[in-house]
Amino acid sequence: MIFRSTFSRPVLLAGNGVRTAGAAELVYELAHKTNIPVLTTMNGADLAQDDIHIGFIGTHGNRAANMILNECDLIISVGARLGIRQVGRVPKMFAPNAELIRCDIDEYELSRSIKEGEQKFHTDAKMFLEMLLAEDTKDYSEWRDRCFRVRDFLYPYDKQEGNRAVEAISALLPADPIVAADVGMNQCWCAQSLHLKGRKGRIHISGGYGTMGCSLPFAIGASISEGGAAVFCITGDGGLQMNIQELETVKREQLPVKILVLNNHVLGKISETQHLEHGDRFMATTSHSGYSVPDFKSIAEAYGLRAAALSSYQELHEYSEWFSDREPCLIDIALPEASRLTPKIQFDTLKTTPELESSVLDKAKEILSC
Repeated sequence: MIFRSTFSRPVLLAGNGVRTAGAAELVYELAHKTNIPVLTTMNGADLAQDDIHIGFIGTHGNRAANMILNECDLIISVGARLGIRQVGRVPKMFAPNAELIRCDIDEYELSRSIKEGEQKFHTDAKMFLEMLLAEDTKDYSEWRDRCFRVRDFLYPYDKQEGNRAVEAISALLPADPIVAADVGMNQCWCAQSLHLKGRKGRIHISGGYGTMGCSLPFAIGASISEGGAAVFCITGDGGLQMNIQELETVKREQLPVKILVLNNHVLGKISETQHLEHGDRFMATTSHSGYSVPDFKSIAEAYGLRAAALSSYQELHEYSEWFSDREPCLIDIALPEASRLTPKIQFDTLKTTPELESSVLDKAKEILSC
């Protein structure tokens, strides 16, 4: 029996292992049967969309998701390895008020403990979720509603221009889209702010490989494997330059790949580290330290693709037809060079930067605890 009556604030934490086990639909079944809030890892960001979407946990996770993790009394982790980007450098500080139940098919992941007294299930994620569904479980609607209220309350905070650009893209996507995200700031902005309509959409992320430039090859492969389906490739200016020659593949095969470049003219994640940790001693990451960006519109047109260069994501609606037709395209979306990622969890303290005003945090905690 997993759901003991003593638990009143449980969460289901779904990782990409759920997808690998072919159990994605069971997440929705469990969420709708029990009204348990569902959080995800970054790699599993597309496992809880539509009406059960709250956010993902970890270093650049949604603030609401990390706050819920701190307030819950039970974590049922399925197919999530709970690495340092989720747990931090001091595991005992992870979800301090919660008991932890872990299901993983990889015995070596389970060989390390996250919390004292945690329960471990070395089994298939689909079998485990089916076991949970078979339990006689009480309804957690009140707790779920509080989680959704705090999600909505905190929604306006922490937004950067990259998040707003991804929201503008989301608004133009069809139901159940296929999205390929690159590595870097654009990946985090997508995981934070890409809200898919429907249950069957996919967000292809490279995960722990950190393969900068992966989104265009991902998009090409996804389109071919789905019989020439439209795929939305969200990339950065640095990532696109890693595999820019694949524009020829898109043109030659006439694949309906829509390439959306979040272009802040810097190597964002590395420049962020140089800004935060090294006193703005930039090297080969900005326009004045040895990094530059070409004219993507002209390059795409040279390959024979439709292309546009936008001064802001606010112009995206003018190209809404490009999102729904069968023609490949590239849209270069300018972002401020100083675009940042927020929030960010510090590994050693699990404190979130930047901190919000105490009145905002107190209100969010009040919503969760009332």
